[in-house]
Amino acid sequence: MAAAAAAAVGGPQPPQPELPAPGLALDKAATAAHLKAALSRPDNRAGAEELQALLERVLSAERPLTAAADGEEAAAAGGGGGPGAAEEEALEWCKCLLAGGGGYDEFCAAVRAYDPAALCGLVWTANFVAYRCRTCGISPCMSLCAECFHQGDHTGHDFNMFRSQAGGACDCGDSNVMRESGFCKRHQIKSSSNIPCVPKDLLMMSEFVLPRFIFCLIQYLREGYNEPADVPSEKDLNKVLQLLEPQISFLEDLTKMGGAMRSVLTQVLTNQQNYKDLTSGLGENACAKKSHEKYLIALKSSGLTYPEDKLVYGIQEPSAGTSTLAVQGFAGATGTLGQLDSSDEEDQDGSQGLGKRKRVKLSSGTKDQSIMDVLKHKSFLEELLFWTIKYEFPQKMVTFLLNMLPDQEYKVAFTKTFVQHYAFIMKTLKKSHESDTMSNRIVHISVQLFSNEELARQVTEECQLLDIMVTVLLYMMESCLIKSELQDEENSLHVVVNCGEALLKNNTYWPLVSDFINILSHQSVAKRFLEDHGLLVTWMNFVSFFQGMNLNKRELNEHVEFESQTYYAAFAAELEACAQPMWGLLSHCKVRETQEYTRNVVRYCLEALQDWFDAINFVDEPAPNQVTFHLPLHRYYAMFLSKAVKCQELDLDSVLPDQEMLMKLMIHPLQIQASLAEIHSNMWVRNGLQIKGQAMTYVQSHFCNSMIDPDIYLLQVCASRLDPDYFISSVFERFKVVDLLTMASQHQNTVLDAEHERSMLEGALTFLVILLSLRLHLGMSDDEILRAEMVAQLCMNDRTHSSLLDLIPENPNPKSGIIPGSYSFESVLSAVADFKAPVFEPGGSMQQGMYTPKAEVWDQEFDPVMVILRTVYRRDVQSAMDRYTAFLKQSGKFPGNPWPPYKKRTPLHPSYKGLMRLLHCKTLHIVLFTLLYKILMDHQNLSEHVLCMVLYLIELGLENSAEEESDEEDSVCGPERCHDSWFPGSNLVSNMRHFINYVRVRVPETAPEVKRDSPASTSSDSLSSLHSSRRPKVLQRENSGTAQVFSLVAERRKKFQEIINRSSSEANQVVRPKTSSKWSAPGSAPQLTTAILEIKESILSLLIKLHHKLSGKQNSYYPPWLDDIEILIQPEIPKYNHGDGITAVERILLKAALQSRMNKRIIEEICRKVTPPVPPKKVTAAEKKTLDKEERRQKARERQQKLLAEFASRQKSFMETAMDVDSPENDIPMEIATAEPQVSEAVYDCVICGQSGPSSEDRPTGLVVLLQASSVLGQCRDNIEPKKLPITEEEQIYPWDTCAAVHDVRLSLLQRYFKDSSCLLAVSIGWEGGVYVQTCGHTLHIDCHKSYMESLRNDQVLQGFSVDKGEFTCPLCRQFANSVLPCYPGSNVESNLWQRPTNKSIQDLIKEVEELQGRPGAFPVSISSETNLSKEMESVMKDIKNTTQKKYRDYSKTPGSPDNDFLFMYSVARTNLELELIHRGGNLCSGGASTAGKRSCLNQLFHVLALHMRLYSIDSEYNPWRKLTQLVEEMNSQRGNEEQQPEVPVLYHDVTSLLLIQILMMPQPLRKDHFTCIVKVLFTLLYTQAFVALSVKCNEEDRSAWKHTGALKKNACDAEKSYEVLLSFVISELSKGKLYHEEGTQECAMVSPVAWSPESMEKYLQDFCLPFLRITSLLQHHLFGEDLPSCQEEEEFSVLSSCLGLLPAFYQTEHPFISASCLDWPVPAFDIISQWCLEINSFTERHAEQGKALLIQESRWKLPHLLQLPENYNTIFQYYHRKTCSVCTKVPKDPAVCLVCGTFVCLKGLCCKQQSYCECVLHSQNCGAGTGIFLLINASVIIIIRGHRFCLWGSVYLDAHGEEDRDLRRGKPLYICKERYKVLEQQWISHTFDHINKRWGPHYNGL
Repeated sequence: MAAAAAAAVGGPQPPQPELPAPGLALDKAATAAHLKAALSRPDNRAGAEELQALLERVLSAERPLTAAADGEEAAAAGGGGGPGAAEEEALEWCKCLLAGGGGYDEFCAAVRAYDPAALCGLVWTANFVAYRCRTCGISPCMSLCAECFHQGDHTGHDFNMFRSQAGGACDCGDSNVMRESGFCKRHQIKSSSNIPCVPKDLLMMSEFVLPRFIFCLIQYLREGYNEPADVPSEKDLNKVLQLLEPQISFLEDLTKMGGAMRSVLTQVLTNQQNYKDLTSGLGENACAKKSHEKYLIALKSSGLTYPEDKLVYGIQEPSAGTSTLAVQGFAGATGTLGQLDSSDEEDQDGSQGLGKRKRVKLSSGTKDQSIMDVLKHKSFLEELLFWTIKYEFPQKMVTFLLNMLPDQEYKVAFTKTFVQHYAFIMKTLKKSHESDTMSNRIVHISVQLFSNEELARQVTEECQLLDIMVTVLLYMMESCLIKSELQDEENSLHVVVNCGEALLKNNTYWPLVSDFINILSHQSVAKRFLEDHGLLVTWMNFVSFFQGMNLNKRELNEHVEFESQTYYAAFAAELEACAQPMWGLLSHCKVRETQEYTRNVVRYCLEALQDWFDAINFVDEPAPNQVTFHLPLHRYYAMFLSKAVKCQELDLDSVLPDQEMLMKLMIHPLQIQASLAEIHSNMWVRNGLQIKGQAMTYVQSHFCNSMIDPDIYLLQVCASRLDPDYFISSVFERFKVVDLLTMASQHQNTVLDAEHERSMLEGALTFLVILLSLRLHLGMSDDEILRAEMVAQLCMNDRTHSSLLDLIPENPNPKSGIIPGSYSFESVLSAVADFKAPVFEPGGSMQQGMYTPKAEVWDQEFDPVMVILRTVYRRDVQSAMDRYTAFLKQSGKFPGNPWPPYKKRTPLHPSYKGLMRLLHCKTLHIVLFTLLYKILMDHQNLSEHVLCMVLYLIELGLENSAEEESDEEDSVCGPERCHDSWFPGSNLVSNMRHFINYVRVRVPETAPEVKRDSPASTSSDSLSSLHSSRRPKVLQRENSGTAQVFSLVAERRKKFQEIINRSSSEANQVVRPKTSSKWSAPGSAPQLTTAILEIKESILSLLIKLHHKLSGKQNSYYPPWLDDIEILIQPEIPKYNHGDGITAVERILLKAALQSRMNKRIIEEICRKVTPPVPPKKVTAAEKKTLDKEERRQKARERQQKLLAEFASRQKSFMETAMDVDSPENDIPMEIATAEPQVSEAVYDCVICGQSGPSSEDRPTGLVVLLQASSVLGQCRDNIEPKKLPITEEEQIYPWDTCAAVHDVRLSLLQRYFKDSSCLLAVSIGWEGGVYVQTCGHTLHIDCHKSYMESLRNDQVLQGFSVDKGEFTCPLCRQFANSVLPCYPGSNVESNLWQRPTNKSIQDLIKEVEELQGRPGAFPVSISSETNLSKEMESVMKDIKNTTQKKYRDYSKTPGSPDNDFLFMYSVARTNLELELIHRGGNLCSGGASTAGKRSCLNQLFHVLALHMRLYSIDSEYNPWRKLTQLVEEMNSQRGNEEQQPEVPVLYHDVTSLLLIQILMMPQPLRKDHFTCIVKVLFTLLYTQAFVALSVKCNEEDRSAWKHTGALKKNACDAEKSYEVLLSFVISELSKGKLYHEEGTQECAMVSPVAWSPESMEKYLQDFCLPFLRITSLLQHHLFGEDLPSCQEEEEFSVLSSCLGLLPAFYQTEHPFISASCLDWPVPAFDIISQWCLEINSFTERHAEQGKALLIQESRWKLPHLLQLPENYNTIFQYYHRKTCSVCTKVPKDPAVCLVCGTFVCLKGLCCKQQSYCECVLHSQNCGAGTGIFLLINASVIIIIRGHRFCLWGSVYLDAHGEEDRDLRRGKPLYICKERYKVLEQQWISHTFDHINKRWGPHYNGL
């Protein structure tokens, strides 16, 4: 069929006149059907031509493109309807033609039916959420879309969710990339078998139409690309792409139709004939010609052809007869190609034109021109990719090209095309402005192609993929090379990359490198690379560009002006471009058979290194004061050596170079180690912080195994093969401490300042210890390495699971085997560490789940050497030691300050045995002897650390001593053998006992040694000196008769000279003069004279004396084997494992004795002589001073400890009183007036000025308070089951059952029917937006506070709060606050008098109450004289009002009415009481003072409120008190009719509100009996309301039954206290009205039809009254300071009622408690009840429904809760992260959900902004009156908004290891942590967010 189509297409035909123009307007469907029929005939030429003509017309590229090119005006003028219309028309035609006359949608469905969907292949772009399962993946890049992941079974697998960085595609169904067990249900079936064959005619039209359509698209692309002189602007390109959006989308839709359509598209895209016919531009069609020219120009301007060759071709063009395109495309580097004839060319290029690539051999100098500069397009696919690259990878095009990948044939063709364009991609990328976006898109494509091993292998073989990649990388880096300044600045021939270039700074190279790493992970590809010598040479050439980059030169004078940050780029480049490919290659060199590869790499690596040494002119000394951290060639060499020995059983010596090369190799890595010590000694401080950054990065976990580890390994290899004396002296010279190693007490150091000497010496010794004890590459197995790394990290600090994964250097190549999270990691972790579950600290800081080392790990495995190697910060070493010390103290193993323990090492691999010779060389022994002597003599600049390392080295030497040492040896070495040297042999064991009598030293003339006379026989046993001036050997020969001078430097020189002489004679001439001249600068040698010291010590004697010195006792050492001979047989004694220096010395002496009998004998001898005191030391004045100083310091330290301890205990007790949020036990009462009744007047301490005194009118004291609006109360619901967060569309939360909603409805209902002012007294507000007042309990003078605020205002430091809004922190406890509540002056005794009970009757009291309320606001001071106190009271009232929004204060119909203020004020009291009740758990059973009790400010708050309430006197007629206590005459009802609206009936009043109104209307302080009187009266009303509500709720039968039973008892004596009588009376009274008439059926359901027993009735009444009693008791507790009794829940009612004085005193007899007995009616019960019921009846005359609704009050609110969250976070995430915003219907970037009410909001979403408030802030005001708790869906974190500030609270979802996963970076499954959620809820309910969370910031309404 394709062939037929191609034939039919033919050349572009001239437009045919047969088809009349109006034909276009014909019905499209009919035309399509007609054409389809025509094409279905066996002879379809005519139909084909007709279709071509139609397509020519429809898809003509002329009209729309002028528009695209010249802007819209031209289009409007000449294009009828502009470009859009024409293009839409064209698309419509295409759809019709494809469908062949049928409906397009039906056509799509029909094609989909033939989809053999074995692969998912869903393509996604950046930010898409996908999954990766390591258990199922074969390739590390495998990823799945959410749908396939959830439909497959991955339980228990190691998977994670991730946000795609660059985009990707789903691999479900692709068995090359993942295991079939992980496929989802849809892609498990191999479905190709049962899919029917596609009917021929279904896709026939597509095969004709699509080539034209794609050609049209290409023409558009050619047209739109105008190549100006400079790079075309982004804008133009984007414009063209916008115009083409519909066309590309159309293609994309086609790919989604499934396999059948994809195979047609593949045919079209790869068919070369079609392409040739349509695009050659040879026809008469002018448009096509123009388009072709544009294409050629674009090719040319891309630097892909050579203009001069064009001339050669021009002459031959007619004769050869080739098409222009072929010629143009092949303008290559050679002219011969032009002779080829076209048919010939086709044959050769069967493999898509890459066969001829290998013309130019890749040599290091020239690049392969064909790879870089030739492109020839032979199919639509190739040109499409070309334009995709030209347009910088537009997302739509990338998606289209990737959507096609499930088609296997396409995949191969596309991969080859991609490879063919690889060089072009690189060039475009380098020029691009948007290189980041472009990089992502490139990788999006390449990762799909190269992750497949089979495909990668095929392309490598057929298209030389490796050659292309390496060449392209080389070419890319060559553009940014600079001359290297390392070593010899002038003559250096070496070039390195410039790390300051954008290419490196912006990581522009990463797409190419990541592709390279990706293909090297395939074994077949890597093998080809390792076998190809040419490639290896090129690659080493590439690596050498990085060798020595980013050179640092030490600043010696000025501090650098500008700190360069290039080191980031340098480290990233070495890791990504050098190390990762290296690890990729290493992973394929694991077995013996691969030896050859290693030999190849090592060979070319050494060659490259040799070239490098030559290029930088390196002889034998590194240039001073410069260092580079980048030696990738050294590291390649080292790692391949390590692999060769470890896995391939290669003989190490067969791959090592000669000695001279080894000496050169060790210099630079050693230079780095010395520089590290210099940097840590602050010698590089003038280079700025960045040099420290480099030193840290070098050892940091992601870099260490590609940087410091290979360096140390290489040094170990060099050390094991070079002369040990040479190596040791090199080390001390590199570390610049040679001059320090003298026996003399003074010396001059020519290269190092004195203040750096100590730390450099420590550095040198530490380096030697690491070098000799590290076994990472010298014989440890992978599991041992993992364990050692893990122990080192855990010893520094407890770690979370993820930070451990991060800190343990995994093999950077993902295929290496140790995958983090793999089995070995988990098993090792569980072996060495214990898990500590996440806990809370009371301060609110959230702990994560941590791992901490097991005790036996501290005991046996703690390895300080490994810790030192792996610490980025020096403080971590200290931290590890502190933790070790703590462990020893805790386990009782060692009480003091221990030294780092000595750890046994794993055995060395036999190849590296030579390393131990370092420990047995004279040079090292001289150094050790000298240092021990200096330490013993207290020379300056030596530290405990030095001693520790010296002992460590001695111990290492004893552990690794050669076995052959015999005890007879001593007799042999007579004096003549050791004539010229310190020690007789090189074995440490025998050298230890060797006595050294005299030493000649060269000292400055000022040194104390000079004064002494030299002893007679200086030529005795061994005279020698550590000589520090660097003079040539000749000068030192003069004293050869009497003594030998031993110099480290000279020693090293000699060795080097010998080696070089051996290797070549002419090198001599070069080196000799250089060495001598360099060091004898005239006048540089200080004036030194010679002195001879008497020593007479051996290492053993020094050690024993050291033991005495350390223990501070004479003769403290006693050989243990004298008591216990066993000790010599079983030497492993646990008591020596841990301890300090004394223990270490004992351990060493024991080991020395074990190794040789001679040593044992000598130790005993030394101990037998009574040791003389330490060589006498004259204490000079200066030294005395230092001694005194030490003592003084010690004393000062002790004093400080004492002070600190005292301070800590004080702080602790303070914290307990002030900050403790949740433990009532240890509260110490704060001094608030009510707490201490015995003081005559309350005394307050001002925490600012520290004075104590009463609060007075003139100088009032105030409590530090925080006022905040709260809607917590409004969130109470009446059902116990907490609401769940909605996670499906069906689950929604409606707020109508919340407390706030119910109260709102009630108030608006009252306001509809009753008088406004009376409504506002019948209820409380503040359920939403109520003001809650809390205090820390500290007081201050208000004037002190004002000056404190002033100072805060002037303080420019950024605070977390806003001083302008009155916010501050309590000066004492730093708790957040925003106002000061004045304390009411008054004495407590007075309140005691008030509390004495009087025996007045209740009637008298009622009268008194009424009179007191009637008085006008009698202030203690008249209002006219404004005092400071009254001013403050007013201002705090203002603050309280301003705390909440206007809408939560104004409920009156007439704005600004005084009733409103009145309502608001008593509601503040209500809110605070209700909230305190909730904090106590909703009841008062626990009794006692609450936690808030000591810190409660209710008493003060009441005074302020009462003061203001009394300004509004209620007109006595309206005072509800009258209605409660007096019978009113009948005139009431008439008055109701005359007026517009009646007053609210008493029974509709909220009793608690009435209580607060009554109390706040009384003059303060209140008398206790008045209080009780008010409570008694109100209780009668409440009780009646209980009956009324009950009667309305139950059904007719119940009512009549009750009415009947009660009526019988009405005349009994206690009728007024019998609930039956009262209930029946209420029912009979209310029956007179219409209340019960309209009995609907729905009301019956309200009360369950259980039969009422007296018990259940009693329970109902008690439950109804309890909320009132609780609030009343709390109020009484605060006003009169009485404690609340604790009780059981069932007796709460009786306890509270007796506490409130409702129960008559004599009432204790009856057993079953009856609530009615608390009633105390002020007037005859039946009269007052009937009066109350009458009001109801008169209302229900008109509004029976509403009348009933108002009577049913819900009194039993449950405690408020946050929404219940699902167990697994994924359920929330999957539902919400794709949910669209209700405002703009887009998916928000940062979706969030409110945890209080479940509303879905956009964080920072601009779409939902209203008046500059973003949605979260707005919602926090509406839902929580300024407090919002939101779960950020994409981050799993909770964010709190409080007013104008916000803070990140943390996460309540943790992974299996108890860790948060903020921003879902790790993507591990998360589970709810119930404890954390409880804490969050607790903080919400207790309003303590401000106090507990510390990191607040302003949100500027932008959340």
